[in-house]
Amino acid sequence: MPRQPMHLLVNLPPGFFSASQLVPTFARLDTLAETVTKTSCNNAVEILPYLREADAVLMWSWPKLTPALLDQCPRLGFSANLDISQQGARVLLERGIPVSVSRRGFSPAVAEMALTLLLATLRRTSGYHAALWAGTETWVSRFPEEIPAEERQLTGRRVGIIGFGAIGQRLAELLVPFHCEIAVHDPFLPDGVAERFGVRNGSVDDLVRHSEALVVCAAANAGTRHVLEAGHLEALLPGTVLVNVSRAALVDSDALLARLQRGDLFAALDVFDQEPLPADSPLRVLPNVYLTPHRAGGIWESVVRIVDYLADDLQAFAQGKELRHALAESQISSLDA
Repeated sequence: MPRQPMHLLVNLPPGFFSASQLVPTFARLDTLAETVTKTSCNNAVEILPYLREADAVLMWSWPKLTPALLDQCPRLGFSANLDISQQGARVLLERGIPVSVSRRGFSPAVAEMALTLLLATLRRTSGYHAALWAGTETWVSRFPEEIPAEERQLTGRRVGIIGFGAIGQRLAELLVPFHCEIAVHDPFLPDGVAERFGVRNGSVDDLVRHSEALVVCAAANAGTRHVLEAGHLEALLPGTVLVNVSRAALVDSDALLARLQRGDLFAALDVFDQEPLPADSPLRVLPNVYLTPHRAGGIWESVVRIVDYLADDLQAFAQGKELRHALAESQISSLDA
């Protein structure tokens, strides 16, 4: 049943409102509500005057919607979030306020980046490009004895995936043509999902002992901090390729650096404990490390997708229909802390 005319608050960084790619989406939002207020508030004091007048809000994960803030916003009946913390989700759901989250819209791009980094690291494309640019490349003159032993194909490799949510599942789909043997670790994986994708859900210990390539793409929370600890990193097979497109906190960074400095492990890292990565970081000079500046998900297709998902659910909310991207209480553990 359609609801009464809605007052919508859209609180996002200013760049969203000026992006030509989002003009159609914001035009659609204008048709869904009696009023649409656009703000870029960063704290509770700033957002309160607007939020207390809103029936629905579309926002990222900040300002945090705390109980004290929501006590002053009795009209709020729906929260559409690009992302949200576990605590933020609980506060809303405990009050009976439905929540939609569109973070899955980043997943296709992140999965593609994981595949890109796997291929680039195995085939050493970044190193070849840098050497050619600098004029320091070497050319194979005696074939096949000069072929680098560390340059390998992805096809047929044993690939481990830590975290088998939207990113991990999309990566598994992308790996199908490569005929890889895929094992995953995800303690929250619903029944039947591993079978549907033809993968095996095992322990982290199992993955590190058998994987030739290991991709980290789980959510960052208390349960996943240092899911790859020093012992796991020590147990990785020589020549293993480790890709992290999740968060740096999932890997013991000191232990990873120590293993990488031995030179028998390869890593492709898109995330770091400190961002931007310090200019004097030892990671920058290791020839067996490939670095990207936290670019896995942040492309325009992702931006349009995550806002469109929420516009879809705002339309469903206004029309009294089922939300496609609703967050259930059982899904809270899959969110970042």
